[in-house]
Amino acid sequence: MIIAAGPADVRVHFENLTDPRRREPTYPLLNVVVMTLCAVISGADDFVAIAKWSRRNEAWLARYLDVSAGIPSHDRFNTIFGAINPREFETCLLSWITSLHEITSGQVIAIDGKKLRRSYDTASSKSAIHMVSAWATLNHITLGQVVVDEKSNEITAIPKLLDLIDVSGGMVTIDAMGCQTEIIEKIVEKEADACIAVKQNQPKLYAAIEQHFDALVETDFQDAKIRWMDSSEKGHGREDSRVYAICPVPESVKDLERWNRVRAIGMATNISVRDGKEHTEIRYYILTRYVSGKRFADAARGHWGIENSLHWQLDVTFREDDCRVRKGHADANLSVIRRFALSMLKNEKSEKLGIKNKRLLAAWDTDYLAKVLFG
Repeated sequence: MIIAAGPADVRVHFENLTDPRRREPTYPLLNVVVMTLCAVISGADDFVAIAKWSRRNEAWLARYLDVSAGIPSHDRFNTIFGAINPREFETCLLSWITSLHEITSGQVIAIDGKKLRRSYDTASSKSAIHMVSAWATLNHITLGQVVVDEKSNEITAIPKLLDLIDVSGGMVTIDAMGCQTEIIEKIVEKEADACIAVKQNQPKLYAAIEQHFDALVETDFQDAKIRWMDSSEKGHGREDSRVYAICPVPESVKDLERWNRVRAIGMATNISVRDGKEHTEIRYYILTRYVSGKRFADAARGHWGIENSLHWQLDVTFREDDCRVRKGHADANLSVIRRFALSMLKNEKSEKLGIKNKRLLAAWDTDYLAKVLFG
């Protein structure tokens, strides 16, 4: 049993996690979970490394856990995580991390999918799992994720994810895959606003928005009801100028009656100069509220935080795409562990280091690991 440590007594957050083992367990379930999270924070990327780290740090673990039964083998870690209910497990972890780091209200919540490329198993015909995650862009905290069913896609997974998490008061951003009336209805039902990219997968909507903004550009936006936000950046051999424009839904789009929740449309223009050559990219959006230009810009740019701050870090720093764990629910549960380990590392501010070096420091210094773990 773990003792109270820091502001959050970990026992409270895991008391509703069902132990999947039928016989009297040798190793307490909470031990297995805490050991795994500590090891992943400290650089372990698979169950062999998790078991090795736990054995090497058994004396430190004994400060917080009853380790009289010893440390499980890597096969035991794998078997237990293969049987734990991923939804229950994630709920417990989210309860823990939000007790340490308050989620800022009204922030941008980015939803996007990512495939764990090496989680497939040809022997059992198991496909690589695809996770859809929600990322609080300001707090850098994973709010939840669901596994996309093998015979389905992100369109059906996103509403399930929205049912699991609290997005009320926030601005939910999704790429063009989520440009569906049912998903917009779900976001509004959850008392949140939506900012969703529009591409050619919704050809009538895309054409109507494109034609409206093209007409405004031709008249230099004269007499148009528009809210603006612009920014410019220089660095890494390139210059970027971004302009964000948002306006109430015009009559030309109102004709599409099934988009009755949409209250505004937006255009984001990015002009990038690289090696003396200019590149222009234009993206269109629908929003359920006519917000300020800054709020729209924060939502449009903030969405890419899930790619840069979450998915990129999982691939590069946690080597998620190289992980071959695939037994039962072990791949999904270890993926959940990685996401929450990343959130904890990002929210530890005493050391001005990147995530890779924070993991190294946690491996070298258990006092620092305790800061990451308990806030």
